[in-house]
Amino acid sequence: MEIWQAIILGLVQGLTEFLPVSSSGHVAFFQGVFGINDDQIALFFTIILHLGTLVAVCVVFWKDIIALFKKPFKTLGFLALATVPAAITGLLFEYFDLDDVLLNRKCMGIVLSVLFFVTAAVLFITEMVVKRRQNTLPLCFKTVIPMGLAQAMAVLPGISRSGSTICAGTLAGCRSEEVAKFSFLMSIPVILGGFIVELGSGLYKGEIQQSFVEGGATLGWSVALGFIISAISGLFAIKVMLKVIKKANYKWFSLYLVLLSITCLVLHFTFFNA
Repeated sequence: MEIWQAIILGLVQGLTEFLPVSSSGHVAFFQGVFGINDDQIALFFTIILHLGTLVAVCVVFWKDIIALFKKPFKTLGFLALATVPAAITGLLFEYFDLDDVLLNRKCMGIVLSVLFFVTAAVLFITEMVVKRRQNTLPLCFKTVIPMGLAQAMAVLPGISRSGSTICAGTLAGCRSEEVAKFSFLMSIPVILGGFIVELGSGLYKGEIQQSFVEGGATLGWSVALGFIISAISGLFAIKVMLKVIKKANYKWFSLYLVLLSITCLVLHFTFFNA
């Protein structure tokens, strides 16, 4: 991996983790375009990029994070409940190595094309529904459970975590301000849990150590720059997304994803499998 590639991937991860366009799908897409085929380096670098976006969430929502541990712990309970589905699906993905299957270059273009299009459709439908009704429900079981299930589906590359959880909560009738805050808080245990699992697995298998042996100083600089840039761009993306959610204006993201879906399909037959 070159340093310029790390900079671009850090920027992509930071922006797309919180915008409703799927960070995992975008990072996989750009790694495919860049021809990064070293799974060991890609694994460790992805872990660090996620850690950068975790820092961004903590910086923006530090007051809300502290409030989670104050009585009556209602929001903390909702957060734990919403995290269970994603934890189960994440472990299943890790156990069966489904990422390797879905993001194999032989089928990656088609998989990303289909799932990007699914995210686009969900965003478009959500905007159409919300424009025609007034959401009044507070954060409750009726809104938290759909958000948790949506986050579980977002383990699929191309399904946006932020987009799916926000759409699920909004379609369930929850107020936009509460949906936004809770969706970002939901990312903390998922990102942190994924970081711990992937880091532990990588160290146990010796993949991370081997990555640094092969990558040397270049990988070190790439990791540092990727982390910093993903954190900074993540801060920007959160601010943008908070404004977008208030207006429920998702159509431009939907259009972008449709175009990206078509691009993935074209690249599948012309580049990824060339």
